[in-house]
Amino acid sequence: QVQLVESGGGLVQAGGSLRLSCAASGRSFSVYAMGWFRQVPGKEREFVAAITWSDGFIYYADSVKGRFTISRDNAKNTVYLQMNSLKPEDTAVYYCAASYSRPRTFIVPTDLTDFGSWGQGTQVTVSS
Repeated sequence: QVQLVESGGGLVQAGGSLRLSCAASGRSFSVYAMGWFRQVPGKEREFVAAITWSDGFIYYADSVKGRFTISRDNAKNTVYLQMNSLKPEDTAVYYCAASYSRPRTFIVPTDLTDFGSWGQGTQVTVSS
């Protein structure tokens, strides 16, 4: 498995942008896909975006489509989440996650149970 470390969170005004990074170390060759989830207190962790490591297939949650962009740098074992046009409802702790196999029903993993490794999370706060 891999170890994941997120960075790039912070406080931004509505309409602003942030870029999150997630660096993977360890057995990175075993990773099938990387994803981003977010969670607010009292709610379940929700899927944001994911990208397959070798082919670059991407999937977004409807709530971020057109505003967020996920990308990867295989040489650096790093995945990014560019977040534009941020809204107060984007406020959450953002988690990076690694998946080690293709899901049975779809190319890109999107369910919590598809991911086996998690980062510690980084806070994103969007003020109105």
